[in-house]
Amino acid sequence: MSTVPPIAVWPVAPLADKVVLVTGGANGIGRGIAQAVLGAGGRVLIGDLDDEAGQACLAEWQRGDDTAFQRLDITDESSVRAFIAEALLRFGRIDGLVNNAGIAGAHGTRLQDMDWDEWQRRLSSLHGAFLCSKHALPVLSESTAGAIINIASTRAWQSEAHSEAYAAAKGGLVAFTHALAISAGPAVRVNSISPGWIGTSAWQAPSRRHEPAYSAIDHTQHPAGRVGQPEDIGALAVYLLSPLSGFITGQDFIVDGGMTRKMIYAE
Repeated sequence: MSTVPPIAVWPVAPLADKVVLVTGGANGIGRGIAQAVLGAGGRVLIGDLDDEAGQACLAEWQRGDDTAFQRLDITDESSVRAFIAEALLRFGRIDGLVNNAGIAGAHGTRLQDMDWDEWQRRLSSLHGAFLCSKHALPVLSESTAGAIINIASTRAWQSEAHSEAYAAAKGGLVAFTHALAISAGPAVRVNSISPGWIGTSAWQAPSRRHEPAYSAIDHTQHPAGRVGQPEDIGALAVYLLSPLSGFITGQDFIVDGGMTRKMIYAE
């Protein structure tokens, strides 16, 4: 079983005493963001349907009162209300919200074979961002530096076959981001991050962790020379959540090692 990298402590603490909520925060990119927030001096409530992964985070982080886990279904408004209430009960405030939860796989059923329920399920990240933002905004507005980050995807900008629902969800998140930035500002800034290929196999619940098996071309097709890691997204999330980015709102940031800028021709 592979080991999740430890929390990387920032030389400064741009999120000192800030409280950040991360949905889907027990695995993958969400866990990478949560760890980055902790390393930057913040406190974190992670919400996830994965109880095993959530409890593993708390046990492995060993950060006491700075961390908490709440079971969260982002498509259930009562669950979202309970998530916000838990944050206020434990920490008394909310300074940041990261809307990360949703179906991870981009590929689904062919559109002509997809039923309504699957379409709705694959748009869960967009629905969840709406519900979580709706209930967090009144509290975020009371912060001196309230911020929301929506985790979109480079699939909002480019596609493979049979990924229409996923692309619609992620493209919707980008549009939702700039619309909400106008409505919520200046009290709350809203930005999105569009990750490319991020390796998450070592960032799962203990029973599912494994070392990735990448080929040389997996790395070299990225101009940066490697597949991305959750820490790469976490570092940008810390910046966007902190006062360091106080003049940035309504923007989408592509983090893909340059892959969407590289022209690739079939040989």
